[in-house]
Amino acid sequence: MNLKSNKWDVELYNDKHNFVYEYGEELVRLLNPKAGEAILDLGCGSGQLSYQISRSKAKVIGIDSSKSMIESAKLKYPEINFFVKDASDFRFDKPFDAIFSNAVLHWVLESEKAVVSMKNNLKSGGRLVLEFGGKGNVETIIQSVRNVLKSKGYTKESKINNWYFPDVAEYKILLEKNGFEVEYAKLYERPTELTDTENGIKDWLMMFGSSFFKNLNDNVRNEILELVQEDVKKDCFVNGKWIADYKRIRILARKL
Repeated sequence: MNLKSNKWDVELYNDKHNFVYEYGEELVRLLNPKAGEAILDLGCGSGQLSYQISRSKAKVIGIDSSKSMIESAKLKYPEINFFVKDASDFRFDKPFDAIFSNAVLHWVLESEKAVVSMKNNLKSGGRLVLEFGGKGNVETIIQSVRNVLKSKGYTKESKINNWYFPDVAEYKILLEKNGFEVEYAKLYERPTELTDTENGIKDWLMMFGSSFFKNLNDNVRNEILELVQEDVKKDCFVNGKWIADYKRIRILARKL
């Protein structure tokens, strides 16, 4: 699966899952963009972090495989150039000083193709600033979905592979194999509060795990969502709030 396989609800993303780009603001500070730099926001979503980067007077381009996300970004930030492109196969005429990507590369199962595309679109010495889901990310939720689907006879759906969650060593090797020097690489836990205190896990799954349910009718889907949310409650409902067990990889690297 790549990003195109998940059906994106832009309003739901901006309304109840704005933590995705809010957490990314710290990554923008690590990027430390400079005026005049050419920077690509890889998997820009609806453009909030592209805009944050552009405030430095850097020349920002945003790409995303979701047409609806790009349409939303263009409406919000008409001064920035946004394009529909695939993270595993994109090309620009001029290379970038830096490529920035927040919460995207775990959607790209063709991980090496994405690394090669990043390398081919960076200047020599250009930097990567990346953060995405790492080994064990949202494992509690995913395992529950698989178990509930299987228990209801949906074995095929329970085996759907939505994400690429590598460990640090695996991704570091992949970068080094393809011409990068890794300056910093860390896997860390980032428990993430979900906005909706009533339907937090169900909303999260409808936003980020919709491919599990695309062949199911509404009644079956809703039943499974209820069962999953109840199943993970003991682990994910803390002090009246839903918490997703996020684990993230953060990477700083340079093209040799």
